[in-house]
Amino acid sequence: MTVRHRDGIHFEFAGTDDAGIVADARSAVGEINVVSHAHADHTFRSTPETVVCSAETAAIAAARTGIEFEFVERAAGIELVPAGHVVGSRAALLEDGDSRRYCYTGDVSTRDRCYLEGFDPSAVEADVLVIETTYGSPEYRFPAQSDLESAIADWLRDAADRPLFLFGYSLGRAQKLQWIAQNATDREILVSDTIHEVTRAIESATELAFAGQPYDSLRGLTDEIVILPSNQARSDWVETVVDREDGLKAGFSGWAVDDSFRYRGGYDVTFPLTDHCDFDELVATVREIDPEVVYTHHGFDEEFADLLATEYGFRARPLKRDQRTLGEFR
Repeated sequence: MTVRHRDGIHFEFAGTDDAGIVADARSAVGEINVVSHAHADHTFRSTPETVVCSAETAAIAAARTGIEFEFVERAAGIELVPAGHVVGSRAALLEDGDSRRYCYTGDVSTRDRCYLEGFDPSAVEADVLVIETTYGSPEYRFPAQSDLESAIADWLRDAADRPLFLFGYSLGRAQKLQWIAQNATDREILVSDTIHEVTRAIESATELAFAGQPYDSLRGLTDEIVILPSNQARSDWVETVVDREDGLKAGFSGWAVDDSFRYRGGYDVTFPLTDHCDFDELVATVREIDPEVVYTHHGFDEEFADLLATEYGFRARPLKRDQRTLGEFR
């Protein structure tokens, strides 16, 4: 089998006419497409013949895109296991005709967070690991999750006399922020329509329940907690509302370990709340799975692959777009 980074990650079977398996492609119609989770950059614009994903991912993707599609949670040579990234996220275990096993993580987190259990690398056996390396550089080390969630809850309680505006991805952090806020305070939680739509899809596919309600107006606020998509943090209308209502802005991302994140978003405070592994967790994941070959992609792919090779003795390289890999790995 060869592995190629094109539109998604392509796993191609050598010596056959089969189209192979594609993971997280945007437009690979006519192939088996594994969808690791329902973030927009991992879902498709047009429906492939066969979609392999979790039921939760299918429900969330349909709510976000308006595309209804058939899906299966297993297929020949494909097994899905929880990836710990967002609700419904899955890593894919693939097996070729020579009984070599491949693990494609998609986005992944090994830490338990709020209501979500992390990815368990000890349950994975793979000869080849394809892993995302968003935070694959040593400066991206995050505090213990329990300490981080406690710090966020303490800040919410300490800033009890004014409205708070929290910014996170509509799928993932927005629900975790609701979870932390509803367990830390009894304040009203307001969310954007986009976040509410995703949250409703999650609730429909799970037993989870969230307290956030869509707002009609953000005028005359007192002590409400308002959760908005992170891409709106610097929008003019948000700046106007925050100033008018005498609010505070908080940003949530793994990039918050760098002070520049705070200034780019115009935040009053930031927290490194993330749905990805940090550097140490990525290293621990690779060492636990102990594959023969590691391919890295996204983020610090080159730096992390070099570190795996020089410090830990792994055969590792970044997976570059349109480059064939196994046959060229010499």
